[in-house]
Amino acid sequence: MIAEEVMDLVDKGLMLPLMEEFYTIQGEGYHKGTAAYFIRIGGCDVGCHWCDVKESWNAEIHPPTAIESIVKNASKYSDTIVITGGEPLTWDMGPLTTSLKKKSLKIHIETSGAYPLTGTWDWICLSPKKIKLPVGDIHQKAHELKVIVYNKHDFQFAEEQAKKVSEDCVLYLQPEWSVRDKVMPLIVDYVMQNPKWRVSLQTHKYLNIP
Repeated sequence: MIAEEVMDLVDKGLMLPLMEEFYTIQGEGYHKGTAAYFIRIGGCDVGCHWCDVKESWNAEIHPPTAIESIVKNASKYSDTIVITGGEPLTWDMGPLTTSLKKKSLKIHIETSGAYPLTGTWDWICLSPKKIKLPVGDIHQKAHELKVIVYNKHDFQFAEEQAKKVSEDCVLYLQPEWSVRDKVMPLIVDYVMQNPKWRVSLQTHKYLNIP
């Protein structure tokens, strides 16, 4: 298959730049502690300086993979699939989620919302970033809002984002890993004063699992 044909299939969401796929325990947010099969899609131009998967940013280094192959692997391991990145909404998620749904799988996405929402989802974790804000109506569709706290200003940003989500959306503040010792006391105090928020930890890093 020539490069032009491949790129056409990628543009249509029939092939995706697959960085990695693995079965593990969800480490963050509402579903932490539960088994899930992760599909990490390459490509992201949001550019968070503290991102712990910067190798996902350049989609060109991750092989375009047919969604049939991705679905076949995913369906072997778990009934819950988490699509993450990179920024998965860089690509059309419609074909992949349609195929996963045909296998009766529950599909979650972790996204910054920087691109329009595509696909069919059982759970949307929106983790907005100041440098490239969410677009469209994803705030109202999000089941979970997870704001990463790197400094004190992030609390203000979190409140601005919380005003845009539905009443049923679960609100999380999560310390950025590299400064966790500094910001965790701030988060604890903030949640105690503002109990609509919950604390999210990257428990998979404490457990030393993917």
